Amino acid sequence: MRNMHSRSLLCLAILAFSVPLLAWGQDTPKQNPPKQEAPQSGGDFSSGTEPTVKVPQDLFIANGPSASASDSANPVPEGGGVSGNVLSNPYFGMTYSLPQDWYQKLQAPPPSGSGQYELARLRPSPSFQGPSKGMIVITADDMFFTNLPARNSLEVASFTKDHLQAGHKLEMKPTEVSIGGRPFSFFSYWSPEANLHWYVLVTQIRCHAVQIMLSSLDTKLLESLMRGMDKMKLSADAGPTAGAGGGAVPVCIKDYANSRNLMYRVDPVLTEHRFNPVPVRIIINKEGKVKHIHFISAFPDQTSAITEALEQWRFKPYLQNGKPVEVETGIMFGRASLPVTPSTKAAGTD
Repeated sequence: MRNMHSRSLLCLAILAFSVPLLAWGQDTPKQNPPKQEAPQSGGDFSSGTEPTVKVPQDLFIANGPSASASDSANPVPEGGGVSGNVLSNPYFGMTYSLPQDWYQKLQAPPPSGSGQYELARLRPSPSFQGPSKGMIVITADDMFFTNLPARNSLEVASFTKDHLQAGHKLEMKPTEVSIGGRPFSFFSYWSPEANLHWYVLVTQIRCHAVQIMLSSLDTKLLESLMRGMDKMKLSADAGPTAGAGGGAVPVCIKDYANSRNLMYRVDPVLTEHRFNPVPVRIIINKEGKVKHIHFISAFPDQTSAITEALEQWRFKPYLQNGKPVEVETGIMFGRASLPVTPSTKAAGTD
């Protein structure tokens, strides 16, 4: 029976090629934050009759560093969303019409200090009539700051495939498929105990490993969802080992802010002693000036100090085919996150 299913998956992959960042760990549902109520007594000057204030059940509450940008003219990875049953993300050039009776329930959480984003978490609506429900999770991992031992999305897929949790088994080894006319790396795995299946699609866009993960008990549903994704629109530079920008968007180059390219710099004056990593993506214009600053995770005082410094930096113009082009690169301020240490390969992943 398992051999028949494997052959079915292989046929699906071949069809998808003519017709990818695994969520680290498993697709466990997020717990809603507890409802918070205002205290009945507000202190010495309170009447004790304040109304009860309830926090919306589907709201993420973030206390600490957050994402921000120096301008709104340039899109950022977390700037997309679902509207009118269509998921769009201008930064990644992504447009995806959700399957019928699917929706996004929760607002996406803020990105992590290592540049991990949850772009969308989609699920069937209450009116869904299928025999079994499932989940679609779309994520992105910034390859400038990732803790994973990987240089591109193909290596992300390979690392994840080789380090499945114990009790999970690989169903189909990575193979190249096409989604929306762009190449992806596809593999699948499952939990025999729970009979739960995961289909994973990974590609790279603007030096981010972008993953689409489908999960369900029903493999027919997963196959149907995968076929429906062929209408998805993606950036023209997408590819498992490509995705380095260029054309209508800046060329992304890791570690471009080095002594060979940086002509003048001013160090930020940080008055608060914090210990969080501060990953920052910048866009350098054709004249070598910083035109856009994207803070992936930073406190407001860090944002202010680093912005003031970066606006004074000057780079050598980057030439492509003899002509200056814009460059997008990453700089880590503060303390870097610890890298992921590969563990012993889990049993049953061959």
